[in-house]
Amino acid sequence: MGRNKIAKQRMRRRAWGIISTILVAVILFFAILLVTLKVAGFNLLTVLSGSMEPAYHVGSLIFVKNVDVNTLKENDVITFMADEDTIVTHRIYGVLNEVGDDGSTTLKFRTKGDANTATDASLVDYRNVIGTPVLSIPYLGYLANFIQRPPGIYIALVFATVLVVFAFAPKNRKERSSEKP
Repeated sequence: MGRNKIAKQRMRRRAWGIISTILVAVILFFAILLVTLKVAGFNLLTVLSGSMEPAYHVGSLIFVKNVDVNTLKENDVITFMADEDTIVTHRIYGVLNEVGDDGSTTLKFRTKGDANTATDASLVDYRNVIGTPVLSIPYLGYLANFIQRPPGIYIALVFATVLVVFAFAPKNRKERSSEKP
């Protein structure tokens, strides 16, 4: 094999080593960041509808932090449980103290999506508030949703395995013996 060809192979291997190391480092950084955010009390959610456009675009990953509901006011954005299966992020259009049959008051919120023309049909009970969004990363929600379910889980695992194998696999013996000075 000619010297030029060997030099090109070495250069390609070094380039791939650098690229794969950077990819592993970036993936590791994001994994550590996401775990740290979860431990710090953030909920990571994907925006699935355009009701809050342009503030939160469809496919964005939003970071929702727990909040003291007594500090919430009009124009704040909250994320809440609309029902057992539905999480919604909308803006507060009214803070109400609803009086019950027994005379007790319950804190409730009237909400509306920024892109919607009318307020939401039902009020949000303070106990259903998850928190308030503090960060939004466009398009990352699509990826997060994809890798949380099959086949995305399998593709992500295969990709990570292949990346780690190529990044840290030793050179084969034939190449090492031909590189001796």
